[in-house]
Amino acid sequence: MGRLLMIGTHATDDPTKATMPFVVASGAIDRGHEPGIALMGEAAYIMKGKVADAIHGVGFPKLTDLMQKMVDHQVPIYV
Repeated sequence: MGRLLMIGTHATDDPTKATMPFVVASGAIDRGHEPGIALMGEAAYIMKGKVADAIHGVGFPKLTDLMQKMVDHQVPIYV
């Protein structure tokens, strides 16, 4: 079991890239790893509920669903 840190730098400017740290963290959880997420710059706005609601990356689950999985698994999100 490894510890991983995903870094996000996008929000509404690129919904697919904004979703990527959460998708990778979700996969890490499923494989028994301990992920963390760091949101920098524009990505910090993801933590606002209305912003997160508006983000849905192409081909991925809704960001809010992925964020709920992070909460359920106590994944630290650093802003």
